[in-house]
Amino acid sequence: MTERLYRLAAFTQDPRGGNPAGVWLGETLPPAATMQELATEVGYSETIFLAPLGEGRYRVRYYSPAKEIDFCGHASVAAGVVLGRLHGPDTYRLETAIGEVPLEVSRHGESWWATLVSVTPQQRPAPPALVAETLACLGWRAEELDPELPPVLAYAGVWHLVLAASSHDRLARLDYDFEALKALMTREGLTTLPLIWRDAEGVFHARNPFPVGGVVEDPATGAAAAALGGYLRDAGLMAAPARLTIRQGEAMGQPSRLEVTLPERGGIRVSGTAVSLETP
Repeated sequence: MTERLYRLAAFTQDPRGGNPAGVWLGETLPPAATMQELATEVGYSETIFLAPLGEGRYRVRYYSPAKEIDFCGHASVAAGVVLGRLHGPDTYRLETAIGEVPLEVSRHGESWWATLVSVTPQQRPAPPALVAETLACLGWRAEELDPELPPVLAYAGVWHLVLAASSHDRLARLDYDFEALKALMTREGLTTLPLIWRDAEGVFHARNPFPVGGVVEDPATGAAAAALGGYLRDAGLMAAPARLTIRQGEAMGQPSRLEVTLPERGGIRVSGTAVSLETP
């Protein structure tokens, strides 16, 4: 296998939208320092590195421009589209730092779609002091949160603090203290900060600061989508089985659409397509 780096935008069919990801394929994974150097050079919020283990299984690592990340959803979806184009529809299995993540890849017309199945989600109560400190970094007030969607620490591969805004206007105004939020999230072991607003039934708008990865805001975050789905199901806020749509990246001019399926138990399914960012 010849080493190759692919560049795609995930959760969109328009190269001007979605979340860009690097997808590196090779016979064996490079040393950690090399992967970090490549990811920093690529500059996308995540680059995924894959090496085959046989029978549709791949050893996988994820790197942001600043550090290694245990799991990334949008880069996994981008990798699924690459694997589909190279090897056809199948269920590929990603051996990640947090366990096996199945990746179901199929073709619909001219588009390849990938559905990741997260590890079993978990939640913990969000300590009031942590919520208050986070709101201070954001410049938000406690009364601007949606009381029907309480803050929560949610996990589906990595930990996130989910905060629900009470209005679309509150979500639209995002101007936070990058270094203060980065320090807080690093201290608490948080990967991203999903900020959401519930629109119509089954439709959520999201913004997602990612300062620990060296990124101000993510235009599409599959890991956070899975964590949100697990929270909504396990807290009884949505009756499973159910589906929801997450619209993200619109305020950045990079609209993304994430389709999330909540089964009655087990991992959350996050689906999307990806488009090449390379010149034909």
